[in-house]
Amino acid sequence: MSVNEIGTVYERPWGHYKTLEIQEGFQVKSITVNPGGRLSLQSHAKRAEHWVVIKGTPTVTINDDVRDYHANQALYIPLQSKHRLENFTQDIVIIVEVQIGSYLGEDDIVRYDDIYGRTP
Repeated sequence: MSVNEIGTVYERPWGHYKTLEIQEGFQVKSITVNPGGRLSLQSHAKRAEHWVVIKGTPTVTINDDVRDYHANQALYIPLQSKHRLENFTQDIVIIVEVQIGSYLGEDDIVRYDDIYGRTP
């Protein structure tokens, strides 16, 4: 299992994330998406996710639903749903993500589309 260390910042092409808490069955992360940043369209076989927007106006795709969210709004991403987080604004986006599932490794990602060329 690819396990994150609490407090370590993990840089990505779209911004960065940091694990705030991890215990059996759940993990909490803060995710910062830079202006113009776009996470891959992806799904997870073993975890669902709850997101709370802390700052900015992210555009979120969940299956065929695409909409903008604002600070203090929350959303749920069911197990195996295709989803994506994007930042079309000039300001950073910050969300808190709570993952709940039987496996929380970073390798539980199926990528369907990725502008940074990362493979599924």
